[in-house]
Amino acid sequence: TIFPQNIALASTFNPDLAYRRAAATTGDLHYQGINQVLAPCIDVVRDLRWGRVEETYGEDPFLNAAFACGEVKGYLDNGISPMLKHFGPHGNPSGGLNLAGVDCGTGELLDIYMYPFEKVIRTLPVMAVMSTYNTWQRQPNSASHYILTELLRDKWKFKGYVYSDWGAIEMLRTFHNTADTKAEAARQAIMAGLDVEASSDCFPEIPGLIADSILDPAVLDHAVSRVLLAKFKAGLFDDPFGERFRDKESMHSSRSIALAREIADESTVLLKNEGGLLPLDIDKLRSIAVLGPNADQVQFGDYSWSRNNQNGITPLAGITRLCGDRVKINYERGCDIMSKDTSGIAKAVEAARNSDIAIIFCGSASASLARDYSGSNCGEGFDTPDLDLTGAQSQLIREVAATGKPVVLVLVTGKAYSINWEKENIPAILLQWYAGERAGESIADIIFGNTNPSGHLPVSFAQSAGHLPAVYNHLPGDRGYYKAPGTYQAPGRDYVFSSPAPLFAFGHGLSYTEFDYSGLTVEQKADSIIVRINVSNIGKRTGKAVPQLYVRDVASSVATPVKQLKAFKKIELKPGETKSVDLSFHKNELRFTDNSGKRHLEPGDFEIMVGAASDNIAAKSTITIGTKTAKGKDSATSAPAYKSQGKKITISGTVRDVQATPLANVKVFSKKQKKNVATTGSDGSYKVKTADDDTLTFSLDGYPDNVTEVRGRTSINPAMSK
Repeated sequence: TIFPQNIALASTFNPDLAYRRAAATTGDLHYQGINQVLAPCIDVVRDLRWGRVEETYGEDPFLNAAFACGEVKGYLDNGISPMLKHFGPHGNPSGGLNLAGVDCGTGELLDIYMYPFEKVIRTLPVMAVMSTYNTWQRQPNSASHYILTELLRDKWKFKGYVYSDWGAIEMLRTFHNTADTKAEAARQAIMAGLDVEASSDCFPEIPGLIADSILDPAVLDHAVSRVLLAKFKAGLFDDPFGERFRDKESMHSSRSIALAREIADESTVLLKNEGGLLPLDIDKLRSIAVLGPNADQVQFGDYSWSRNNQNGITPLAGITRLCGDRVKINYERGCDIMSKDTSGIAKAVEAARNSDIAIIFCGSASASLARDYSGSNCGEGFDTPDLDLTGAQSQLIREVAATGKPVVLVLVTGKAYSINWEKENIPAILLQWYAGERAGESIADIIFGNTNPSGHLPVSFAQSAGHLPAVYNHLPGDRGYYKAPGTYQAPGRDYVFSSPAPLFAFGHGLSYTEFDYSGLTVEQKADSIIVRINVSNIGKRTGKAVPQLYVRDVASSVATPVKQLKAFKKIELKPGETKSVDLSFHKNELRFTDNSGKRHLEPGDFEIMVGAASDNIAAKSTITIGTKTAKGKDSATSAPAYKSQGKKITISGTVRDVQATPLANVKVFSKKQKKNVATTGSDGSYKVKTADDDTLTFSLDGYPDNVTEVRGRTSINPAMSK
């Protein structure tokens, strides 16, 4: 069965589907006598140029962990041994290039990249992990004693074995250059805690290392014992060929096919729907132009066993079947993904002109690894230097839009693209990640309203590669300071001609109905935070909402993210229906890791935020954990009261930011006069006449108000801080 890729599964925000997909996959595996799967891939991805984005569960460690646990349990409960990959920081390779190193501190390593691995290993009896190809802090992860032994085994108490990614041990000699012989590569790997070599042939040097007293035989014994333990746990000595499962299983079951369709339905994201263009009313259409390089081509994603249209349903086939003879379909490919050839665009434009509406299917194409690498711009080893749609796809979209006909853009893809122009100019945009063998059938039903889209983004879309990282859970200082983004018409700062904001933020996803959030309640228990909110369907269609809970540590001893996902739930609501949703979480989720690897839950205030996306917060509350530590008092609040001299004085000064840049258009409000008494000029200067005991408030959009007591001073030069 060809299921949707991981990135699609994550978009469902429904981890139960991860369990069910894994459970269904075991049927195909047992039928073939397979007892281990090299999955799940739970790399936390932070660079969207990386070709392997499609294999991941996205940018958020909490979301990754939820789906990882679901997938792993689905395998374990059904007699398959899963293998977590890739163990080590992997999803933020330098330059977006596969196998490149990841640069981060220990705190970020553990709180971001390793969080899903720790969650699985500490809660489920998984017995295998796969090492990564790349480096962390200049050391290959496949030769890292800290990663493979101190962290994995000593700290997390993992009892299973570590398997090398294919050729990773040989790469210590040929790629990373930390070893000059195969024997040395073998020594580095096995001493670090890597037990099984795949694809390369360095471990055959181990007997010689032992004979030369370079390697203690006890190291080899430990590696062998871990492999044997995993085999015992998997029941291989009692049933080496999995006969207890095979008779009751079948390949490509009807249950699996139906599940592939269900995941496809729940994973598609409605990014934009201006004027309610979607869903289309088939009774009001005479003709449709179906265009683009992914309209009549299945896209199953990397590692799939086929790229053949015969093994799935294309969008064109899905739309044609749904419309039957009721609507005329005008199909043109227009362009392809891998070339700049524009010769087919004219026919696509003509098809649009001759139709009531145009639906354009663009995006990416991934290899079928170890089978067919042709025409691929996505997947393992197919990284890109930018996030633009490849080939002539953008030109196709613009020329079709120029016809004036309504346009629906559908991205069929394994990665996020910078579709700035399209967001601004195309009224309706759907995102269908590689959605498996029923993808075309699913997207047709979504376009025509038989299915209400309910997917939400597991990665933030960036405006360009220069805007990376675009993640929502960034540190306070990582999205700019000046908060005055510019354009060519009005240059600014952060950036001069742009904004650092994402194109579409993590968690974003629209519906054909509308949801309202109300009645947030927050309660502290001894070990957990109990959060509930009411979600109402205030639209006219049944739909699925995904309330998301984020937390911000208001003040901490290290910089922590502006918000972090800590709970979510997917619920279905009929029109007019309201449900109370439980979004509770354990207090340990409020901890952070410092760069020595120690975990802290510091007392203080935490902001609870609930909404439909990371940038669409509907309700907030603040809780206090423990007893806040006294931080001292500002001098202004501790100064003795000022006694007025009963006179008016003239006050002047210059308002600047903390970097001494003069700030224009700052409003100066007098508490005594109850009005704005001045506005700063282009040089930041102002002058007011007021009482000597007045209080002035300096206000500027994007800055917290600066409230200053006059206290008889004739010169006041406020600093406005972000």
